[in-house]
Amino acid sequence: MIILPPHRRERVYLTGFMGSGKSTIGPILANTIGFDFVDLDRAIEESEGKSVTRVFQENGEQYFRGAERSMLERLSTRRNLVVSLGGGTLSDRASLATVTSSGILVYIKISTELLVKRLQNRSDRPLLMGSDGNRLSGPDLRERIERLAREREPLYARADVTIEADERRVGITVDRVVRILTPYLRRGTPGV
Repeated sequence: MIILPPHRRERVYLTGFMGSGKSTIGPILANTIGFDFVDLDRAIEESEGKSVTRVFQENGEQYFRGAERSMLERLSTRRNLVVSLGGGTLSDRASLATVTSSGILVYIKISTELLVKRLQNRSDRPLLMGSDGNRLSGPDLRERIERLAREREPLYARADVTIEADERRVGITVDRVVRILTPYLRRGTPGV
């Protein structure tokens, strides 16, 4: 059983490695439980007026983590909200503290094999690019994913709930999250 103060019951944060399905699961989960949905990366892109990839290229990762931190601070005051976090959001201590103190953290966990399969053709993931700016492939991509996943796993493990998603259909994963979270959610006036 999860012990949560009332204010943490108004927000759900989805974490997990890039490609784990957070941005797909998030809006369906939010709709199912009657919450609003925000994809953190998309919110930053709107705020910055450019893609996450361009933010990384032009301003660097440290700047991007600062933008994430600021956006999370704003979102952490909204009620009835599901937020899909970026795969590295929790690597920033202040962002981790904001998330764990203001909502329920759900880790969407999938295998390295499935991550490689889902990410092998993606060119919109800055941390999966080589020093030459080109997309990594083959063994280099696998090595990068495995290294980042190892580094981030202790952060993901801080989640209140872990859902093994792998090859399950999205609907089944959402149903599992809803069943686990429903007793803990507190609904109030949306967006306030």
